Amino acid sequence: MIVVPVKEGENIERALKKFKRKFEKTGVIKELRRRQQFNKPSEVKRLKMERAVYVQSLRQNEEL
Repeated sequence: MIVVPVKEGENIERALKKFKRKFEKTGVIKELRRRQQFNKPSEVKRLKMERAVYVQSLRQNEEL
């Protein structure tokens, strides 16, 4: 549960902005969107492999 302490005389818009920032940091929306779409295990494996190849190529270029 997200708790946003509101000080006496603080603007509601400012408190709402704090709430939105905290909510975004928790990653709830990101997780919800990830769960709404089903990815086949073979597709997940392929994406992980592509990412690993990309990261490896970046590291090799960094060494040169």
